[in-house]
Amino acid sequence: MNRRHFLKASLAAMPLALRSAAAETAPGDVDRLGSGFRVGANEDRYREELLIMGGRFDLKVSAKDTGGDFCLYDTTRQSKGGPALHRHHSQDEWFYIVRGDFIAQVGSVTLRLHPGDSAFAPRRIPHAFSKVGEDEGQMLIMFQPAGSMEDFFQQMARFGPSIPKDEEALMRDVCKHHGMEVVGPPLRY
Repeated sequence: MNRRHFLKASLAAMPLALRSAAAETAPGDVDRLGSGFRVGANEDRYREELLIMGGRFDLKVSAKDTGGDFCLYDTTRQSKGGPALHRHHSQDEWFYIVRGDFIAQVGSVTLRLHPGDSAFAPRRIPHAFSKVGEDEGQMLIMFQPAGSMEDFFQQMARFGPSIPKDEEALMRDVCKHHGMEVVGPPLRY
């Protein structure tokens, strides 16, 4: 290959190399060179107590820690039940059962979930979960990207451990403000 063809081929390949390098650094990446952190059992990342819809939600990894990529909650539930059927317009949601028995509805599919099981609810697909076992239940819930979910949970905690019937319209407004839509009642168990 002569020198002119070699230079043309090299210049032509440069955009592909740049595109490949850009793919390795996704938008929203943050400098994660700082130190790690520990959040103890039964503790919240910021030492807050969020009692929402029959459960306690402890933030374990914040959107601030991930540049908004995701946030992770550990929730424990004493009583049966869960949130209304809803959808997130911009977040995927993932559930991992630590202990207890749950059901989850994702779209038209109902799943029985036991310790060690997980379920994935893609954005824009209606979903809900409910603790159905007699014993205490615990699950991890991750939202990706985090969006404004942390603010949502803080606002929901203002309603107290359960949503009073006269506050349902306000709760729907809080959901809407955070990119969610209530589309049905809580799951029957």
